[in-house]
Amino acid sequence: MSHHGAVLSLRMARPGDGHALAVIYAPVVRDTAVSFEATPPTADAMAGRVEATLATHPWLVAERGDALVGYAYASPHRTRPAYRWSAETSVYVHRDARRKGVARRLYGALLAQLELLGFATALAGVTVPNEASVALHRALGFTRVGLYRRVGFKRGAWHDVLWLERALGEPGHPPREPATPAALAGTDAWAATFTRGRP
Repeated sequence: MSHHGAVLSLRMARPGDGHALAVIYAPVVRDTAVSFEATPPTADAMAGRVEATLATHPWLVAERGDALVGYAYASPHRTRPAYRWSAETSVYVHRDARRKGVARRLYGALLAQLELLGFATALAGVTVPNEASVALHRALGFTRVGLYRRVGFKRGAWHDVLWLERALGEPGHPPREPATPAALAGTDAWAATFTRGRP
């Protein structure tokens, strides 16, 4: 991955990105406890996740030159209806592209999109220790909610998960239904989120 001089650009993910997404995610699943998945998903599985996610929530990718170097997406926090204004957020960056501002750009745009869509709260679970991820979330306005102790067992050890939250604006009382990415795609407000480097 030698695209250091190329400009970083963001766009919505497509199912055709499945292979590149799987390449980024596989070592996280295989070699760390950052993800609690046990088996790296295939390219087809990642393509299916993109398609399913985009029906209700944003999924962004970052490209430098012709290389996909990172991605961020949101998903439902829980399935019961009253939770539908809350979204969980995740970001992953190719190991060769870390510490270059990619995650911050992705997350800034993702949070802007969630707010525009009408979500009220972003939530993130971080397997700890993970100083880089905790620092990223705090820099983007997340605050600690609490710690789930020994909530996951992977790679021969028990792991704690730190939960963080961030308000996404004033949702109203009662709130309007969250819009879908497809409903806002093509609008000026949506286009502006892609150049939003920080919330």
